[in-house]
Amino acid sequence: MDSLKQAHGNWVDGDRFWDREKDVELFIQKIDEGAHILLTAQRRMGKTSLMREVKRRLINRYTCLFIDLQKASTAEDAIVALSLALKPVEGHWQKIKGLFANVFGGFADHIEEVNLGELSLKLRAGLSSGNWSEKGDSLFSILAGLEPPVLLLMDEAPVMVNRLLRGEDFKITPERKANVDAFMSWLRKNSQEHQGRVRIVLSGSIGFEPVLRQAGLSATINNFPPFDLGPWDSATAVGCLRALANEYRISFRDNVEDEMVGMLGYCIPHHVQMFFTHAYDRCKRRGLMDFGPVEAGDVYENEMLGVRGHAELTHYEDRLKLVLGPEILPLALEILTEAAVCGRLTPTALIAIQKGYEFTGRSVPEATEEILRVVEHDGYLKPGEQGYAFESRLLRDWWKKRHSSLYQPALQRGM
Repeated sequence: MDSLKQAHGNWVDGDRFWDREKDVELFIQKIDEGAHILLTAQRRMGKTSLMREVKRRLINRYTCLFIDLQKASTAEDAIVALSLALKPVEGHWQKIKGLFANVFGGFADHIEEVNLGELSLKLRAGLSSGNWSEKGDSLFSILAGLEPPVLLLMDEAPVMVNRLLRGEDFKITPERKANVDAFMSWLRKNSQEHQGRVRIVLSGSIGFEPVLRQAGLSATINNFPPFDLGPWDSATAVGCLRALANEYRISFRDNVEDEMVGMLGYCIPHHVQMFFTHAYDRCKRRGLMDFGPVEAGDVYENEMLGVRGHAELTHYEDRLKLVLGPEILPLALEILTEAAVCGRLTPTALIAIQKGYEFTGRSVPEATEEILRVVEHDGYLKPGEQGYAFESRLLRDWWKKRHSSLYQPALQRGM
């Protein structure tokens, strides 16, 4: 009987990586064929876990380098992260030290004793003169010479590019567009020049294409074909819940696992695990390790949609601000609230909502188009014949509970 330990972190691999075998097989096939990949999916779908699991499985066939650009805000930061990723690779760290000899000096003799934070600062200092692309080209030449060939996994790349484009004031300026163009063109050039020797995977918790479209640079990733990672199907989600229950000795009654999956409506792996965690905590607190449909409904309403659930789901709102900026965020929040409260966002309601907004430097229809592109690409809403509706029932219910108390549907105003 299958068993599974809970995932207490942002990613899992090995024994805690559940199912996704077809996705892993197809992903590895594309890597073996030499493809670059843009890994796309809604938040919490398991993109980082997929990359980590693929890295684990391919560690003996490729030189697997994983870099997290979550905190990076410049091209120089990305070059430093790439340099440090080579530190554990035997025989090639010496080349990195040679590349940055101008800043290491006598420091190079005891560099192995220095912590990563201080080392990062030293490397960053070597890029202060604007020579990051030259150093980056040299780094890719080093990568191309490695055996076995390199698999470069760049997580949160769109977050870094979005930060580079918008800055701390969320203003897209010509200079920032030029900086993004320079970085993406550099990455594109090296991905083409070293095709076959370096495979690159780009992924992140926000969509890359909507960010680049705002800068008019969508073409810079057209040699990175998308790999779409979808939700679990119902059978996979039910199997996960049963495996977790087996591991933690919870007795599910009256097919409650099917009820739980039905409540979610859209099986994002993190949300499935999140539901189980709340169920397990409920069982442990009351000292009775059986769980049925009545308890499941209560946990969904009062835990998943409550304060504890808020801590898990509020990142959906935070990421919208990161991508859209504060000026048009209120329109985005109203669009999503209309869809949550009314079940869908109809074209008529959207026209009514737009009348209450005015923006500097762009028309309301232009802002609306940008918002709809982002919320569709990043998995908030899905278009249909009668308008836009939430894909995830959990996200819809949470959004409605959080934002609907003072909200009047657009077509009821003035009645």
